[in-house]
Order: sequence, then C-alpha cells, then structure tokens
Amino acid sequence: MEIMKSIGSISLFFFGIMAYSQDMNDVIIKVTKLSETVYIFEGSGGNIGVSAGEDGVYLIDSQFGPLTEKITAEINKISDKPIQFLVNTNHHGDHTGGNENFNKLGTYIIAHENVRKNLNGKTKETLPVITFNDKLNLYLNGEEALVFHVDNAHTNGDAILYFTDSNVLHTGDTYFNGRYPYIDLNNGGSVNGYIEAVKKSLILIDNNTKIIPGHGDISNKAEYQSFLKMMEGLKVAVLAEIENGKTEDEVANDANLTKTYDFLGYSWEFITSEKIRRTFYKSLKE
Repeated sequence: MEIMKSIGSISLFFFGIMAYSQDMNDVIIKVTKLSETVYIFEGSGGNIGVSAGEDGVYLIDSQFGPLTEKITAEINKISDKPIQFLVNTNHHGDHTGGNENFNKLGTYIIAHENVRKNLNGKTKETLPVITFNDKLNLYLNGEEALVFHVDNAHTNGDAILYFTDSNVLHTGDTYFNGRYPYIDLNNGGSVNGYIEAVKKSLILIDNNTKIIPGHGDISNKAEYQSFLKMMEGLKVAVLAEIENGKTEDEVANDANLTKTYDFLGYSWEFITSEKIRRTFYKSLKE
C-alpha cells in the first residue's frame, strides 16, 4: 500500500514538474466566452471553467499556484464580484495547485470526498471544505449546475459539471481532446470506469453543447463521441491480445494497436502510444 501511495505521489510530482519546466511568467491566460455567464480559461494545466453573474463568481479547477494572480486578473475583467466557490474535478496538481491561493481570497473549495482524501498531507488551505459522494447541485448566476461523481475513471475522485441553461459541459480529465488520456491507475482510475464516465456525460448533452475538456481545445458532442470510439476500440484490441496470452511488454510494444490514432497525433509527451497501451493492459488484465 505504501508503495502505491508513493507511485501516486510521483504522478502528482510529475504534473508539477511539467508546469514548472516552463516559465510561468510566459503563460498567457486565454479567455473564451461560451454563454452569457460561462467562460473557459486556458493557461497551463487543466482547463478552468468560470461562471460569472449576478450572484458572484465560481470556478472549476485552479491550475497552478503561480498562475493565480493572472487568473484573478482575467476574472476581474469580467466581474467585480467575489470568487465564492471553486470546484475541483480531481486532486492532481494541475487542477488544485491554486487552491491555497483562492482559499486565502475567501473562496470555498468543493470536491468529491476522495479528492480531500487524496490531498492528505497538503496544507489545510488546499483541502476542500465541502465534499460530496455522488452529486450536488449549484444554483447560482441564474442557472442550475449539476456536479456529479463518476466512479474510477481518471481517478477515484472525478467530478463532471454541466451548466443546464448554458448547455456547457466541463468534463475534467475524463476527456483529453485530441490526445490519449491519463488514466491514473494508482489513484483509482480504470479503463472501464473511464469509458462509462464518457457514456454518462454523453447522455446529458446534445449537438449544441459546448464542452470544456480537461485538456485540449473547446469541443463538442461529435468529437467526444470520437474519443469514446477510440477508447472502446483500443479496449477491444487489447482485450483480444490478453486473451491470446500476450504479456504486458508485448502489448506495450505493439504499435499496430494504436497506429490509427498515433497517425492523428494522439500520442503526447506524457501519455505516449506505448504508455497508453501499457495502461490499458494493466487495467484490463486486473
């Protein structure tokens, strides 16, 4: 168990290194308005969702600590009201790195109960003060936002948020647009849970829904469905190899299994095609 915790810590550390490997002074926060009250903030780390309206401001994810000042500067351009709440979609550092800073601004942090458990050892100011185990609803800025947990997908504490009137879905890291996803097996993630999370989200949305993925460009239902097709196809292919008695290394080294999506550029610096094949093998073998 201690070994597993250490590996999980390494994963968090890696995401931190990814951020600090670039000069945060060079990061530009790109703001795009998606509806009357909902925005996406793109910077470094997980994409941020912002709701700003008559009741105030609340965020989905906080990226990295050194970016908080830049993020708040952009928020101040669209609202002069306080940042009341911050919803974390998972516990990784590229989504929670700014928690402490926003806490000091008087923002209340909300997350699934496993996010608080997974952040054990962090500062008190980093931890969520409101947790849930299944779902909750936020009634702010003239609309209802559904916040719901999906089991064992990217991690064991993932949350997805849907703005019902704005028709905007924030998937957290249950969607990496145009690239292979990070499935954190050491913190409760699984291939089957990830696929089910995507299916659950697709039930809520329509062809006009604007999707904020955890990473990547603003998306839509058709692209999210293509992502699901990739996940399901790779699952079938890897399961067949497992049934044929192939070892983890044999599957990991078989580039034919992912060649279609490798050609489309799904492999990236952290989740290479070799790593996604190995992840699928480990998860499905269990």
